[in-house]
Amino acid sequence: MFQFMAVCALGLEKVLGNEIKKAGWSIMESDSGRVFFQGPENVIYSGNLRLRTCDRIFLVPARFKARDFDQLFEGIRAVDWQDYFKKNTRIVIDKVRINYSKLNSQKAVQKVAHKAVYDKLCNLWGMNSLPESGEKCDIRLHLEKDVVTVLLDLSGAPLNRRGYRKDGGEAPIRETLAAALILLMNWKRKIPLHDPFCGSGTFAAEAALYACNAAPGLGRSFGFENLAVFNKDLYKEEWIKAASEIRTDCLYRITGSDISQEAVLRSRLNVEHAMVTAGRALQAIGSDNRLPRPEFIQSDFRDLQAPFEQGMIITNPPYGERLGDREEAIKLYEDMQCLKTNFKGWALGLITLQEDFPVYFGKKEEKKRQVKDGNLETFFFKYNNLG
Repeated sequence: MFQFMAVCALGLEKVLGNEIKKAGWSIMESDSGRVFFQGPENVIYSGNLRLRTCDRIFLVPARFKARDFDQLFEGIRAVDWQDYFKKNTRIVIDKVRINYSKLNSQKAVQKVAHKAVYDKLCNLWGMNSLPESGEKCDIRLHLEKDVVTVLLDLSGAPLNRRGYRKDGGEAPIRETLAAALILLMNWKRKIPLHDPFCGSGTFAAEAALYACNAAPGLGRSFGFENLAVFNKDLYKEEWIKAASEIRTDCLYRITGSDISQEAVLRSRLNVEHAMVTAGRALQAIGSDNRLPRPEFIQSDFRDLQAPFEQGMIITNPPYGERLGDREEAIKLYEDMQCLKTNFKGWALGLITLQEDFPVYFGKKEEKKRQVKDGNLETFFFKYNNLG
């Protein structure tokens, strides 16, 4: 069994943990945007291909105590780095995170770890130095209460980079965060879904991929492809398995709207790229079935009327500190009260930087969750019924 660490937005650990458990892998612990879990070798490939709410996956080759630099050096050097890296790999100690540890200098820890890795590999391979150019592989170190966790990046580019977003527009929501909010709302494909501020179409794209059971990573490359542990045959097997599980018989009603025609066109383009990527995966396994597409219209949200008695709105309103105008945000939230009449019987999930959103919306939420999106403190509000 291998040990892994998956990372997500702070506050969404349980959502990611549920994904991991549903995949059949064993959770070890979770905290502060991190979920540690165990699984077989195929997790290296299946996890990166399938996990919707995960920003990055690391292999954990070692965990040990280090209260001084000698212990740190020996612990890092003891790792069988030759099993993970090729001789032409450019190895980088990418990041060091330290909390409540005697070793508290990030630069010093980084320097000692770098020396330990290079000393081990140069001795084993009979080399005077390791490559300083070429394909890069990242090592990260987390020091927590004098315990060093060694992390080997398996993802490469962050997993929110699905490959379908050609134009993000202003301040787009990350794909992994959008997927997590859809799961938090417990949305099912039979429930009509609408985003009245579609922006770049991220909620619609992620919902459509989820509805069709299309793995989000089928159209991109990964960091593990540069590692010595890369098993090309096993990866191909997992890729084909994921592609074969795409549902081509799914029916859904996913729609988006925006007052901006440019945003509508952008959303259509991005969603089309997402569904084309999934379609290419189907073609690769011999299927010519076409996947359904979400639909978009240009409209002011104030003019919208619910097309069904029940459904769900999931959205990321475009104003506030995110774009620098709180007064405009407050006016927007007050105007959004029309949704309580026009979408009576519908559920609402909304993410914003404004913790006092319910005050201006005129309705107390059923659930509230604080989510740290990068450096931004955001709040997710859930309403089970707008009526």
